[in-house]
Amino acid sequence: MIEPEDSLRIETAAQHRALGHPLRQRLLFSLGQQPATTSQLAAALGVAKGSVGHHLKTLREAGLVRVVETRQVRGGTEQYYQRTARRMDLDDPSHATTSAMLGGLAEELSTADDDPLLVLRHLRLSDAQAERLRAALTEIAESATDDGDEAPRHGLLVTMYRQGTTGAGPA
Repeated sequence: MIEPEDSLRIETAAQHRALGHPLRQRLLFSLGQQPATTSQLAAALGVAKGSVGHHLKTLREAGLVRVVETRQVRGGTEQYYQRTARRMDLDDPSHATTSAMLGGLAEELSTADDDPLLVLRHLRLSDAQAERLRAALTEIAESATDDGDEAPRHGLLVTMYRQGTTGAGPA
């Protein structure tokens, strides 16, 4: 079986469009650990197989997922899909892509087994403080390791941004 790359830079219009739907985000989340078939994904996400198939096709055409195995079953061929990369880095986190990613995350959070951690803070930081915090968050996210197939899956989303001045509320 083909192992996914460590990271993929999302830079084409097709890739950004493919990431612009919450269900496609959820499919990518689901394919983050192991390959799965359309039927397995549909059952896991509670979505019709036809819808999953449509969105997998879009992700595949954009190079974000690939077929890594096929099996003959009851006169048909079952395809196992896998992400092409463990991590996807956005070159331009456009509004549509970010909205879809957060929409997919919201759906994931609504099905969480435990009490998820979700913290939003706005801080006034110097450039040096912001860079130290960015480096620390990056280190935490990149040093997290998988504990194997038997351990429960956890999602991790790390973001840090400098708040724009347009439409900013009171300080």
